[in-house]
Amino acid sequence: MRPTPGRVKEALFSILAPRIADARFLDLYAGTGAIGFEAVSRGAASVVAVEAHRETAHAITEAAERFGVVDKLTVVAAPYERALYRLEGKFDIVFADPPYASDIPLQMFRLLRERELLADDALVIFEHSARTILPEIPGYRSLREEVYGDVALAFFEPVQ
Repeated sequence: MRPTPGRVKEALFSILAPRIADARFLDLYAGTGAIGFEAVSRGAASVVAVEAHRETAHAITEAAERFGVVDKLTVVAAPYERALYRLEGKFDIVFADPPYASDIPLQMFRLLRERELLADDALVIFEHSARTILPEIPGYRSLREEVYGDVALAFFEPVQ
């Protein structure tokens, strides 16, 4: 049984509560943009939402305009691989929710480090199927994993 997205989102932001204020937040595989909008509403300094599907990315931008948060939420309409080459600066929190059927994006983890996009104390959250056993991620230390029905949230920090 897969829990409602709202339940997982609430659990995620409950865990992130002490870190979200003034954070630079990167939402990879943004989908509807809900995670990014929630980060802004909870005090993130800025959010970059990366969405490969152009029409969906455009809808996120339109929603940001309607909600009056275009100064805090930027949308990059590109696959994560290209987006990570365009981004600059360091992010405090990275959230990635790729399609569950896809392979674990080890390249994403690698590029975040190679492109120096992570703050020293960055937190990388990877949402995946609870049935998936994650391999060791080179360059990262696993901090915790929370399971909500069929959904798991894995929390990592870069190894210095």
